[in-house]
Amino acid sequence: MNKLLAPLGALCLALLPLTLPAPSQAAEVLTLSDAVGRIKTAEEARTGYTRTAFKHWNSGEDRADGCNTRAEVLLAEAIVAPTVSPGCKISGGTWRSYYDNQEVTGPAGLDIDHMVPLAEAWDSGASAWTPAKREAYANDQKATTSLVAVTARTNRQKADQDPADWLPPAPEARCRYVAEWVSTKLRWKLSADQPEVEALKVFAESACEDTVVQYTVVK
Repeated sequence: MNKLLAPLGALCLALLPLTLPAPSQAAEVLTLSDAVGRIKTAEEARTGYTRTAFKHWNSGEDRADGCNTRAEVLLAEAIVAPTVSPGCKISGGTWRSYYDNQEVTGPAGLDIDHMVPLAEAWDSGASAWTPAKREAYANDQKATTSLVAVTARTNRQKADQDPADWLPPAPEARCRYVAEWVSTKLRWKLSADQPEVEALKVFAESACEDTVVQYTVVK
């Protein structure tokens, strides 16, 4: 090798990344009916569940912004941006709670709902997860369907119920809700009991037959 070129070659090698970035995982896109068919049917068990088994809210996706997961979801879903003061204190702003089609001014009237509630996730497979995986589930912002800002009233009416027992009060919200429920179950490889599956099938085969489900499985 030309001695003048050798240092340049070494420099180029030094500038190469040590590892190539992994390709992003492609999302699965299915009809609601096909997506429901992919959920494993299994009995549920609440034994041993405590809400504290799912650490939340943690420091969020951006560790440098001073906001926890709840605050980051509020900021991401605002339709009119709120004011953010030091310490991530949020005031003002406007949100649309799609469960009941209500416009909410200010964050105080909002809850951040886990699309599949923590207790339901425990019943459906999360009881076998590590604490770190349960924390990742409880703070999942990598899928926009996992956490949603809604009126505190509807979140508390829903509690830990699945679609066999509770649906959003706004009829126009139900296909979206069912699709996001199924997406979350598939993303985290959670099962569903028989009444839940039957309720999902009713929507998949009638009112929501044209609804699409998109998800990426958590590895």
